[in-house]
Amino acid sequence: MPASTVAARPLLVYLAFGSDTYHQEALFSIASAFAVSREAGEPVPDILVFTDKPEAYGVLPVSVRPLDKATREAWAQPHGYHFRTKHVVLRQILQERDVALLIDTDTVFRVPPARLFDCIQPGTLLCNTINRPYSQYQDSPLYFNLHEDLKARGLADDDMPLLNSGVIGLRSGDSAVLDRSIALMDECYPRSEGAYVLEEFCLAVAVHHHLTLAECPELIHHYWSRKNLFRAKVRAWLRKHGEQPLAESAMVDLRGINLDIPRPPTLHRLLAKLATLTLAGMPRQFMREVLNGCYEHADEFDRACSTAWWEKARDNFESRTASRLTPEQLQSWLNAPGVRLLLGKRRLDIFQHLMPVAASSLEH
Repeated sequence: MPASTVAARPLLVYLAFGSDTYHQEALFSIASAFAVSREAGEPVPDILVFTDKPEAYGVLPVSVRPLDKATREAWAQPHGYHFRTKHVVLRQILQERDVALLIDTDTVFRVPPARLFDCIQPGTLLCNTINRPYSQYQDSPLYFNLHEDLKARGLADDDMPLLNSGVIGLRSGDSAVLDRSIALMDECYPRSEGAYVLEEFCLAVAVHHHLTLAECPELIHHYWSRKNLFRAKVRAWLRKHGEQPLAESAMVDLRGINLDIPRPPTLHRLLAKLATLTLAGMPRQFMREVLNGCYEHADEFDRACSTAWWEKARDNFESRTASRLTPEQLQSWLNAPGVRLLLGKRRLDIFQHLMPVAASSLEH
């Protein structure tokens, strides 16, 4: 195929490295692109995955580019800021393709990817969401450390919208915005105080006064909030369909997955409140969150979130109290009269999951 023909083909790009979790997310996201495209009778664009685990993607019709540790570290320099690699990758791809879309792994396509490419017009950057203006983040080091300098240089003002970069779509003619964003990251990192969203902020500054922002929250589900709960659904789907992720049964199951966080009905929540009346404060809140994960949902993928609810309850407790949950605490709260009556033998499942080493100590 002539190089000019390849360059004209839209390219969907993933950057997936590190723990298996990120590869699981990427596999699910890619499969979702096929699922909604197949249902709509639309073709799937070319897909390229930059990854440190190429073998994970052999079950899908995608291209891969091996990404070793040395390359990742070089792309993150001069400060070792790993989100910098997103812009480096996309800048490289836009030297090869006329239009490309870099998407985070923790995403699910609601519509065929072709609809997103329709949004990437000349002079436009497609992001996941357009957020509040800069002036509403005055408690952030990105504001109180950088605002005056950026304003004096004409780079940013209080009305500048910030953005979520779970999606970054550009045409090659607009790729200079990435040169500006990379330079801003390198310059601002020492004054950012480790701000997690520095990459998104620098992209917003680089776009301001130069390109039009477009967003696509209705086209993509980006599950960056309460991520562990949706990841449980992803793992359950992969356990069932990982060997043949594009089989029709896999596509049907994927399209049927509830994209919202599963919550128990009102009656179950009321019973949870009654069961925890003998507890107080943090223990009561902890047990109510655990009980949220004990409702038997009709959907198999919602049921898969049970253990994630329990883990979230533990993590919330430890974050709020700045202390570790102990086996003695968990045993005591699981043996509270109302909780014991409501859960029965399932108390042991919860204890074994959260405290596997000490599981034998729980009374039946």
